[in-house]
Amino acid sequence: MSLYVIGDLHLCFCDPSKTMSIFAGWNNYQEKIEENWLNNVKAEDTVVLAGDTSWGMSLQQATPDFEFIHKLPGKKILLKGNHDYWWTTMKKMEDFLSSNGFDSINILHNNHYQYEEYGICGTRGWVNMPGEVQDEKVLRREVMRLEASIKSAINAGLEPMVFMHYPPIFASNFNYDILEVLYRYNIKDCYYGHIHGHSAHGLCVTNTYDDVNFHLISGDYLQFIPEKVL
Repeated sequence: MSLYVIGDLHLCFCDPSKTMSIFAGWNNYQEKIEENWLNNVKAEDTVVLAGDTSWGMSLQQATPDFEFIHKLPGKKILLKGNHDYWWTTMKKMEDFLSSNGFDSINILHNNHYQYEEYGICGTRGWVNMPGEVQDEKVLRREVMRLEASIKSAINAGLEPMVFMHYPPIFASNFNYDILEVLYRYNIKDCYYGHIHGHSAHGLCVTNTYDDVNFHLISGDYLQFIPEKVL
């Protein structure tokens, strides 16, 4: 039994016009995702999908992408990305998954999931990159969600492991509100996606910074191969 993570699948079975194949490094990416997943992930494994999973504008539109994910081996835990427009309330998402029989898919939202002695925690996070507009209300909400997720794992006697969509650090930009939560709860590992392209990948923190091990797990950065965490 192993734990894997990958972000930014950007599946477009729901709307082929939104394919990422027009970008460098993304040719045949959906076929690569399926092949690499089948070559690495077993039925007893767990995979965290760190945001930007489907281009669907609603749960109904995203159904073909969820069908694709559900048919792949393993348990999947999804968190929100900035392009997950299908995201809605927890109840609506759980009802959608249940009514469609997608019992291999779980939603990470103000909660945690146990993996051995670890608690899988996380939230979308918020922007800290040049040219992207900040929203203090959204940031405060994301900080609260991250803390609620971490606390739920700690209260269950588990060691929190954090998965996010946005990077807490990018180039010389620091999201101090998010980082303060990571430091306060002594988080050892933080996995994040969102960043695409070779030049942007080079600006990411992919090592230990202030005692936190940061891991970039965007789909194109991983060449669409799920990364083993444990």
